[in-house]
Amino acid sequence: MSPLTEQPDTLWPLLVYLGAVVGLILAMLGLSYVLGGRTAGRLRDQPFESGVIPVGDARLRFSAKFYLVAIFFVLFDLEVVFLFAWGIAATELGWAGYAGAMIFLFVLTVALVYEWRIGALDWAPKPPRRRTSPAPRGPTTA
Repeated sequence: MSPLTEQPDTLWPLLVYLGAVVGLILAMLGLSYVLGGRTAGRLRDQPFESGVIPVGDARLRFSAKFYLVAIFFVLFDLEVVFLFAWGIAATELGWAGYAGAMIFLFVLTVALVYEWRIGALDWAPKPPRRRTSPAPRGPTTA
């Protein structure tokens, strides 16, 4: 006998759930088709949000700095997962686990300081430096 026919008592709730899901999907699609609007117009397909009619293109070019900061956030946020796992098993790991966690935090801190020093975490480019002219020498005449 196959495993599906051996335990019909445990299989029927799954089949009822599957039927309910398929029925709900078909009902939602059918109602949207019956009750949905059929008119098309010039402004019908235009997005509208918060009372503001859009002007221009929605596709903006972002600087790579935004993506770089996002990647740094994900990398440094991932350390929380490792530290959480260490915190749960800290008593079993003992001093060796503590030393390993401190080395891990030290390496991450050095990496963060390095990224900060090279300007990788800056959102915008630095303004240009102003060149100051040297003070005039000698007496000035008016």
